[in-house]
Amino acid sequence: MVHLGRDLLRPRSWTVRVRSAVAATVVVAVCLIAAGGALLGVLYTSLEDSARSAAAARVALIAAQWGTGDRDENGPRVENSLLATDGQVGIVQVVDASGKVLTSSPGDASTPLTTQQVSPSEVQDLGRISVPGIGDFWVTAAGLSSPRGQATVVVGADREPVEKVVSTVALLLAAVGPFVVALVAFATYRLVGAALSPVESIRARVASISGARLTERVPVPDTRDEIARLALTMNHMLERLEDGQRAQQRFVSDASHELRSPLATITAALELAETRPELRDAALLNDSLLPEVRRMRQLIEDLLVLARSDEIDTAAAYGDVDLEDLLYEEAKRVQATSGVVTELSIVPVRVSGDPSALARMVRNVVDNAVRHARTRIVLSCSMSGDDAVVSIDDDGPGVSMADRTRVFDRFVRLDSSRARDEGGAGLGLAIVADTVSAHGGSVRVTDSPAGGARFEIRLPT
Repeated sequence: MVHLGRDLLRPRSWTVRVRSAVAATVVVAVCLIAAGGALLGVLYTSLEDSARSAAAARVALIAAQWGTGDRDENGPRVENSLLATDGQVGIVQVVDASGKVLTSSPGDASTPLTTQQVSPSEVQDLGRISVPGIGDFWVTAAGLSSPRGQATVVVGADREPVEKVVSTVALLLAAVGPFVVALVAFATYRLVGAALSPVESIRARVASISGARLTERVPVPDTRDEIARLALTMNHMLERLEDGQRAQQRFVSDASHELRSPLATITAALELAETRPELRDAALLNDSLLPEVRRMRQLIEDLLVLARSDEIDTAAAYGDVDLEDLLYEEAKRVQATSGVVTELSIVPVRVSGDPSALARMVRNVVDNAVRHARTRIVLSCSMSGDDAVVSIDDDGPGVSMADRTRVFDRFVRLDSSRARDEGGAGLGLAIVADTVSAHGGSVRVTDSPAGGARFEIRLPT
């Protein structure tokens, strides 16, 4: 219980529904308080101004009649209608210079609101005046002349009706405000919960999907909102994971198959040498053991290259690479190690990339061309717009249209009749495709003018 109470006091431990409801409640409560305070202030000011205006108007009427109306021994007589009180005017008095009330509104005491005298024909706002037993008023006064001397007409705007109206409105706001805040909190909690229920369904489904059940997909709501897009994105991610898992399983299966053959050959040769020591000679080493060991080493190196290309960002090793130099070095190597005629058609072309990866890429394509060429290969590089183009042609049998995409898959050897030591493990062109993709380029196979296949690599400069 103690931990639960602590969690409730920590906003970070709240759910999205609770945080949304609390945030909406706080915002609405602050807005209601601010709006209510502003409303009460405007209402109070408006009623006060109206009451003061009524008092000033009554003072002006009495002053005007004082100069033109009937007179008695105390001076001009004031009409009863001007002495009457209403919801705004609370008291009317005419006070002489000695502080005696000459006339007043009906029922008012003889105590004057104020003894302050105002000069004749002058109107003054005397502000708020509170007299015990009489009331609290906003007082306006005007100076008069009478046979007994100077007099002052005093009209008080009653504050009690104004305060009563404002108090009533404040009580209504205080009664309705909590209900509105509670309604907003409840509605926000329910609406956010309804909006997040598809997300919870997606979460529960994803949590139940294991590596052995990547064929399952999350439910997609029949809407076009963010939740539906999230579900589609999750399904696309699951598709990619499924494709990656299938590729990984196929890769492991193919790699184990490729490694099994040289291991079996080496094991058989060693067992034979163990049982028949007289056969342990140079022929056994040169014809059986060393070729298989070299083949295993090359296969493992290619697998490591592919693994690094899948997991490491090669951009960290980028530098300037001159493609014409790579082609020139490969041409010299081919001429020195094989009987294939090599032709060069190169111009200076520089790209940014991983030097060792690009060199391996060129070598793999050249080795593939040498392996399939009858008599010659052609190495060329040029510029095409913003791309560097490397073309490697051979005069061999070429690649059929159906195999021009599959040839870049891992462990693919199109010529099944070719010996393994000649055909390789089928990883060279897969390394080429991964390297080109990592450098933002493209590679394709087309027909060569020399009669065989042309491998065309485009890299951004």
